[in-house]
Amino acid sequence: MRLGFLASHGGSAAQHLTAACRAGELAATPAVLISNNSRSPALAWARDAGLSTAHLSSAGYPAPDDLDRAILEALTAAGADTLVLSGYMRELGPRVLGHYAGRVVNIHPSLLPRHGGRGMYGDRVHEAVLASGDAESGATVHLVTQGIDEGPVLAQARVPVLPGDTLETLKARVQAVEGDLMLRAVRGLATSVTAT
Repeated sequence: MRLGFLASHGGSAAQHLTAACRAGELAATPAVLISNNSRSPALAWARDAGLSTAHLSSAGYPAPDDLDRAILEALTAAGADTLVLSGYMRELGPRVLGHYAGRVVNIHPSLLPRHGGRGMYGDRVHEAVLASGDAESGATVHLVTQGIDEGPVLAQARVPVLPGDTLETLKARVQAVEGDLMLRAVRGLATSVTAT
């Protein structure tokens, strides 16, 4: 398995998976990281970690189809066969989705299908959990399909919502389970692909 990553900011899931690969905890090779943000910290750490990197965004590719093609070309040139979204804040185009169908994973900071969909990302999700009075929250790793946060769930981790929780305390509790959850889901994906 050769992993390609798309990240907009820090890319914590990509960092966690790369560390797991290097420690022999995941039978995969981190190959490339692409960001739509030229100042993304993920680009800097990926370069330092020896991954191929690229900044590909609508600034350089104003036509969505051209950007979709450029992302696909960068991923395939690096030999990536599985794509991990690590805080990537853009929708994928049909070329990338088609090429990697069944091999694109994303992590979402809630127990999907609750608090998912268009516009539900980052702090907005935790705010919605708190506003709804949910007794628990967590994170979900799912396959990416054309619909936002609608793909099949691969794995979930649950955390309690505690009395007096703030956005920051709930967010920290959810983030604490995300790395291992993503690792477990990608391991499972690798096993299912090997078995077929």
